[in-house]
Amino acid sequence: MAWTWRFEDAQGTETAPAVEPEEFTTQGDAESWIGEVWEKLLEGGAEKVALSDDNGTELYVMSLREAAEAS
Repeated sequence: MAWTWRFEDAQGTETAPAVEPEEFTTQGDAESWIGEVWEKLLEGGAEKVALSDDNGTELYVMSLREAAEAS
């Protein structure tokens, strides 16, 4: 199974990420990657990220701005 991230700006429009994601074969790998690069993504204009599986099922949406405010 493949896992992919979608990146959105503050208006909810899909945007290109500041850090290009790799291919993830597990949900854990995808989540570890986002944990390592979320600050760079936020600095690059991504406000939200959404994780989907290879069936196109969106598992969740996460606000990078809220993550920054919590840390």
